[in-house]
Amino acid sequence: MAKKFSQLTEPEILALAIALEEEDSRIYGDFAEGLRQDFPASAKLFDEMQAEEDGHRRSLIDMFRARFGEHIPLIRRQDIQGFVERRPVWRIRPLGLNIVRKQVEIMELETRQFYERAIARVSDANVRKLLGDLAEVERRHSAIAESLEKQILTPDVRTEEEAARRRLYLLQVVQPGLAGLMDGSVSTLAPLFAAAFATHNSFQAFLVGLAASVGAGISMGFAEALSDDGSLTGRGHPWGRGLITGIMTTAGGIGHTMPFLIPNFHLAFIVAVIIVAAELAVISYIRHRYMDTPLLSAAFQVVVGGVLVFIAGILIGSS
Repeated sequence: MAKKFSQLTEPEILALAIALEEEDSRIYGDFAEGLRQDFPASAKLFDEMQAEEDGHRRSLIDMFRARFGEHIPLIRRQDIQGFVERRPVWRIRPLGLNIVRKQVEIMELETRQFYERAIARVSDANVRKLLGDLAEVERRHSAIAESLEKQILTPDVRTEEEAARRRLYLLQVVQPGLAGLMDGSVSTLAPLFAAAFATHNSFQAFLVGLAASVGAGISMGFAEALSDDGSLTGRGHPWGRGLITGIMTTAGGIGHTMPFLIPNFHLAFIVAVIIVAAELAVISYIRHRYMDTPLLSAAFQVVVGGVLVFIAGILIGSS
């Protein structure tokens, strides 16, 4: 059962502070290692912060030894009610720069607020002074972090890291989403329009298009999730990519399937063709915007493939 903070003795409070500093130091080290490949300057910042935390830990250990002896009791944050917990964002690979920096801000703020609140719950003057000193250390941590960031993260470095962040965004979000959108928009054309021209029934065509879209979304989602775990390619969490791909694949097929809810077959067909043209235009723009593909080249590649599949569906349905 977790113990109340107010029940701790002064040696136990000091031991708890030592454990906190040690854990924060190791978290900063994990952050640095996770950012080193894509954001080397920010990794250096966290290396400096890790060293700073480790220095505070050594100072606290020296203070404990001088006042209470060599044995430092093992008291962890989870042993104390209401103590600060750390979200394990370091498990994510690759690490997001904004996520890490936000987590650092929360770590420093939570720890400082914890010590400041604890002061009001303790009556012993020595313990109150100790908690006040620890709160002041946390304030200095924030100032040190800000100072190091100004020294290390120069405008040129920030520009480089912004470019790296954009590359990760392309790998982890845009590429799987675009792959799904292209597959859903193109691969479902043939079964949808084949069913439409074979039956001349809007609702039957809608059911076929819906089934093709959902089936393609599930298939593409699992295929993307199982393609690699992202540890070597930097493409992010596999199930995250799979979810993005699956949703975009389904959305790409649903877009030109919905018009067949219109009872009038010819009107439904015209609306569907207009939506297909809009989908292909959007895909071409996304390829141009994010993949640095010339707009005419992107449009030609996407439109030719879409038109061929569209014609194949009509020919098969009309035969």
